[in-house]
Amino acid sequence: MQGRSRGPLFGSLVPGSAAAVRTAAPVRLTGHVPTPVSLPPSGRRTGRRWETLCWAACAVFAALLCLRTTIAPHQVWGACATGGYGLAALVARLCARPWGRVSAAVAAVGSVLVPLVLLVADGTRQLEVTVVERSGGLLLDSGTPYVPDPAELRDYNPYLPGMALFGLPRAVLGDVPLADARLWFALVSLGAMGVSAVPGRGSWSSRHGTARPLLWLAATPTVALPLTVGGVDLPVIALMCLGLGLAGRGCPVAAGLALGAAASLKWTAWPLLPVGLALLVVTAGRRAAVRAGATALAPAALAVLPVALADPRAFAEHVLLFPLGEGGTGSPAASPLPGHLLATYVPGGFALAVAALALSAVAVAVSLVTRPPRTTVAAADRLALGLGIAMCLIPATRFGYVVYPLVLLGWFRLGSAGRWWPVDRVAEAHRTYPLTVKPLED
Repeated sequence: MQGRSRGPLFGSLVPGSAAAVRTAAPVRLTGHVPTPVSLPPSGRRTGRRWETLCWAACAVFAALLCLRTTIAPHQVWGACATGGYGLAALVARLCARPWGRVSAAVAAVGSVLVPLVLLVADGTRQLEVTVVERSGGLLLDSGTPYVPDPAELRDYNPYLPGMALFGLPRAVLGDVPLADARLWFALVSLGAMGVSAVPGRGSWSSRHGTARPLLWLAATPTVALPLTVGGVDLPVIALMCLGLGLAGRGCPVAAGLALGAAASLKWTAWPLLPVGLALLVVTAGRRAAVRAGATALAPAALAVLPVALADPRAFAEHVLLFPLGEGGTGSPAASPLPGHLLATYVPGGFALAVAALALSAVAVAVSLVTRPPRTTVAAADRLALGLGIAMCLIPATRFGYVVYPLVLLGWFRLGSAGRWWPVDRVAEAHRTYPLTVKPLED
């Protein structure tokens, strides 16, 4: 048969010069078949149905949050996100290609861009954003981002000194929209996540980019809500993912800088250090891991030590005692998780919770030595497991911290493998992975 084969499955894929195909006979494939392949019409319909249900469920969640919450920024987000997710569900139903960029872009605009612009223009913000912006001014004025004698909840700053950098635009530029810390949270978060998802030249992500996974990540309610109302944790998570991504590529210095940057923002990033270094031992060797560890400690020490030495009592009150619920004012991070329940209702429960937390940390450390992670995904899974256990056992914690393990579990699968996304054109896959089609012998 000359020209392009017209078989029912491979007619648009294999040129006649590659193989002669008898459409009436069964065929076998030789060569590598890529995981993302063209979906038949029935598969596309199923994909559209599931995508539509996904966005519809997000719209229901946003509507319920809008109706039940008493927090003003959450109400604004819920109202805007309900419309955005509903429109995304309609677009997903009408699009020929399931799980594409269009519906994710519509959802991201409705759940992130529109409410963020409204909140920034109105000046409405959560307490976390106010604390970070005030810490930037304190850092410039006194050399420390902490109030010397905190008396009420708004005086406490539970973040490490590096977080104050996000408050510097407000201190320098004044009361202008561009100085809002949420804009800088979003910029750092999405930028670091995008870089972390590109494993190297020749990979799926390097050819197709990370726009689609970034849109889906930003549009997910777990990320869209904090990204809009006060995403203090998102830049921490993004730098953690960046550090893991660079460690998986065997880049010790760059990975060390990312690890150190995350560690200078919040205590929740410190479990990243042993996991990232264990991954580097596998990907680049022990010397590279030592070099990365030294590189990571430099920015962390540069950010933390001068402030801690300037006022040790204030540093301990803000970033040690208050997050554990032992400060002068109770921490608002008090969801009914095991650690909080132990500390609240069991005699000596605080010591029990801390002991259980220490034992879990030792168990994770032993697993890193005996069975170190060999891929970025495995390292992210191990870190997500450790953080999930820790956040259940910390005496003062909240359900919002679930964003850490969720993003770590999903991002590298979503952003770097390419297996998750269906490809409409098998011809595109054939150009990358040539196939040979032969008839089966009788």
